[in-house]
Amino acid sequence: MIQGIPIFLGYLSVSFGFGIMAVRSGLTVSEAAAMSLFNITSAGQAAGVGIIAAHGSIIEMILAQFTINLRYALMSLSLSQKLDRTFTTRHRLSASFGITDEIFALASSQEEPVTPYYMYGLILVSALGWVLGTFLGSWAGSILPQAVSDALGIMLYGMFIAIVVPPAKKEAGVLAAVITAALLSVIIFYLLPFISSGFSVMICGTAAAAAAALIFPRPAGDAESAGDDA
Repeated sequence: MIQGIPIFLGYLSVSFGFGIMAVRSGLTVSEAAAMSLFNITSAGQAAGVGIIAAHGSIIEMILAQFTINLRYALMSLSLSQKLDRTFTTRHRLSASFGITDEIFALASSQEEPVTPYYMYGLILVSALGWVLGTFLGSWAGSILPQAVSDALGIMLYGMFIAIVVPPAKKEAGVLAAVITAALLSVIIFYLLPFISSGFSVMICGTAAAAAAALIFPRPAGDAESAGDDA
């Protein structure tokens, strides 16, 4: 739980911005908080709110969430190599709900095998920050002046930029994927307006990732070393 405090603080500030965005998109304070409680995924929730605001279909929502959150399955597979023997199937099912980018990174960095109750403590504190920040942000967004809520609403996008910029500086493939996704998004927005925001996210993300993987494939040596580390 102590190790989860930095994640708690980061989530508290970022989810504040999500709460404001959710209320501006038509959700109530309780609906926004419930979304954070039952999802715990920043990118997935941001896309979900956009689909809800645009009156998208259930199929669109399912496909968008599947595409955006598929990375959590890969994180869980990787993290499973570090689990303690007491991590039974019941514990795996429970802990998998709380896997996020930051929780995965912290748990994976542990030198000792990860126990179920370490994961529960880490997830509990982190999720509390995410839900509390959403509640406070959505509540503030419902009473603050429009200009102030607009300014605070960029916090979530600031987090996305902070996640993307460092690896984009180091790896040409990541930078190419970011630029490709941005260009495709602009093209769809202006030239193909009939494509909804949810499907736009899927198309841009999948196409950009596939193009980057083909143009900048990982060397065989890197892939083998990654497999050895796992």
